[in-house]
Amino acid sequence: MQKAWITFAIALLALVSVMDGDAAETKAAETAAPRPNIVVILADDASLMDFGAYGGEAHTPNIDALAARGAMFTQFRASPLCSPSRAMLLTGMDNHLTGFATIPEVLPSEQRGKKGYSMALEPGVRTLADRLRGLGYRTLMVGKWHLGEKADAMPQAHGFDRSFALAASGADNWEKRPYIPYYKDAPWYENGVEAELPDDFYSSKFIVDKMIAYLNQTDQSKPFFAYLPFQAIHIPVQAPADLIAKYKGRYAAGWDVLRRERQQRAKALGLVPPDAAMADLPPGYRHWTDLSVADRAVYAARMEVHAAMLEAMDHHVGRLIAHLKANGQYDNTIFIFASDNGPEPSRGDDNHLLRAWHRVVGYHVGLDGMGGRGSWGFIGPEWAAATATPGAWFKFYATEGGVRVPLVIAGPGVAAARIDAPAMMTDIAPTLLEWIGAPIGGTERGVRPITGRSLVPVLTGKAKSAYAKDEVRVIEVSGNTALYKGDFKITRSVLPLGDGRWRLFDVASDPGESTNLAIARPELLTEMVAEYDAYAARMGVLAMPDDYDSAQQTVTNNIRQMLANYPWLYGVMTGGMVLAGVLIWGLYRVLRQLFGRSAGRSPLPGVPG
Repeated sequence: MQKAWITFAIALLALVSVMDGDAAETKAAETAAPRPNIVVILADDASLMDFGAYGGEAHTPNIDALAARGAMFTQFRASPLCSPSRAMLLTGMDNHLTGFATIPEVLPSEQRGKKGYSMALEPGVRTLADRLRGLGYRTLMVGKWHLGEKADAMPQAHGFDRSFALAASGADNWEKRPYIPYYKDAPWYENGVEAELPDDFYSSKFIVDKMIAYLNQTDQSKPFFAYLPFQAIHIPVQAPADLIAKYKGRYAAGWDVLRRERQQRAKALGLVPPDAAMADLPPGYRHWTDLSVADRAVYAARMEVHAAMLEAMDHHVGRLIAHLKANGQYDNTIFIFASDNGPEPSRGDDNHLLRAWHRVVGYHVGLDGMGGRGSWGFIGPEWAAATATPGAWFKFYATEGGVRVPLVIAGPGVAAARIDAPAMMTDIAPTLLEWIGAPIGGTERGVRPITGRSLVPVLTGKAKSAYAKDEVRVIEVSGNTALYKGDFKITRSVLPLGDGRWRLFDVASDPGESTNLAIARPELLTEMVAEYDAYAARMGVLAMPDDYDSAQQTVTNNIRQMLANYPWLYGVMTGGMVLAGVLIWGLYRVLRQLFGRSAGRSPLPGVPG
């Protein structure tokens, strides 16, 4: 009996000890600093120097403040198109491993449905939202998705608890309407269900309004991951009139002057070496003096709207920051700010198909009401080349103007610093995971691996770079390619501006890619091309069809999609061809009666008399 009591006492003491231990662990967990919140802000088509902190003209005090208190990267690279960049950001994986090797609008039929080119996040691809939700985070998203266009491919299928997402590559910023003929409407979805927009909709305002609502409606005891991919400054470029007025006359000197101004500011800020040559102009570039006085006024106004749209986005980012400060969450929040690619060069005034569609749907590209409802704003290739300075060319191409974009990282434990070490879009996800103490790698069966690098050692000063000096970094989208190795870069560009040939540049001394070293350094070129070939085989990069032209492919895909969206158009087009044939035959008969018999032959070449 006594032995039983001793045994019971020992068991009781052990139980009390375990309970005390559990209580101590619980108390320690309660007193430990909570995991930080995460806010990822993505601008659309913004260049390296568009924001004030990087030397831009737009008034962007809120983003500039994040840059001032955090790490401002000067050698960050995205892909040259939106979906691949977004896939890389959210997964930490090379875009070919995600299913978004390119975007649907430029996809050739030869690649449609192939692995890596499915235009959907493929099996085994896990997003940041998937990973963070598993760690107890609230996962929230509002803005442009463009990682799948059907309801079951929206953010709720990829780890987001709440989402209000635009499936398309873009849309109007004032109302629910498409911006190109490729889309039948503006496909907005809330949690996977088609949704309407409020009457006071303006894209940047709405994105922050809805995000604040989600933050208020979800479990306040959990940290949050908030993803805000803005529509600014994707076409159509639109902004409130009062903000547009602030930039009146700022761009009246034209794009040639703006290029020189930005190049000089880039040198002053150390974004390029003091003796760096200005980037070469793209083929077909017009000088400002080539335009009529009236056209200059219209094009200057387009850049005023561009700057105002940047400021509007920054203003609403400031509203989100103010909300977090008011709720005591700001100091424990990581902020990531980046752009998905360089500036958009497309025009809205030189394409017959687009002009006809504008007339049908009620868009205009004129000066009156520019930036307001019904205005289809754009800046065009010359302003795009100017805003891409000090880089060459712009969006679509893997030249520096298309891929070198801003990156700001701020948050707890990050000292104010300027970081000139290389960083890639794939590095953001592993950086955030390491920052919060989550595993980056893993051997989960069927899960594709993260290919990016954590920047945490760089942010904390433990390493100068996440990459070894001669380590290869590669970007490829639809044949537009860049491979970086040390100070050097090889690049090739497809039609309509490129010729598909490899070029070699020393981007440390020549970031504008003005001097091609391919002939001077043939061995280095051969070595780097071989490294690209190895990358392409490893990642499953498909060769582009012969004479692939991204602009022509866009037109082809737009027409195909229009016929799918509006089946009656096929009948109209077919009927139009029949009518044209009848008219031509009738004209032939008339001409033959008038002239053919007297001459004994047909007056129409190639037609027997």
